[in-house]
Amino acid sequence: MDSKLLDILACPICKGELVYKNKDNELICKLDRLAFPVKDDIPVMLVDEARKLPADEDV
Repeated sequence: MDSKLLDILACPICKGELVYKNKDNELICKLDRLAFPVKDDIPVMLVDEARKLPADEDV
């Protein structure tokens, strides 16, 4: 994930910071506990495509 792109991306719900999780190829919003997939190096910032993070999953 390009660090410059990561600097300008924000969560579409809360507009908060996203963290890139390389292992799962996802962008994580810690506040909303959502994981947005990155497909072919393109972040998919659609709420319907996001994975809800379980309470026991570390972010």
